[in-house]
Amino acid sequence: MSTKSNLVLMASIMTIFGIIMIPSNISAESNQITITPIDEKISLEKTVTTMNIPQNNKLPWGAVIGEASDVAERHPIIIQFYKGEDPVHFAQIDAKGDGSYEYKFRVGNLDSDTGEFVNIFEGEYTVKIFKVIPNNNDLI
Repeated sequence: MSTKSNLVLMASIMTIFGIIMIPSNISAESNQITITPIDEKISLEKTVTTMNIPQNNKLPWGAVIGEASDVAERHPIIIQFYKGEDPVHFAQIDAKGDGSYEYKFRVGNLDSDTGEFVNIFEGEYTVKIFKVIPNNNDLI
């Protein structure tokens, strides 16, 4: 494997491990990464992970965070949340200069009528993260 291939592989692994949820009782588990060439210069990296939010969650925010990696310029990162097969929430964000990213989202909300905390997200979700990356394969 070339050095660039090793770096992309390590960045992909770091991205999976970098997916975290706030608060700490919300968890994400990595499942798989696939890379599909788009053309001779860029490929689409798809990361699929499972996010679990407990029923007794009391904190209002969650986040999807990716570590620094090689991201193609001028291509946003797409994050999709699914409950089963049903789409729940989509986001489009830009990577920072080092290729890292962070997307914060509301997990719960305070109902102004009742004063009770209401979960927006609860249970198990599939999270799909799409990034356009430079090709590292000289054969493409």
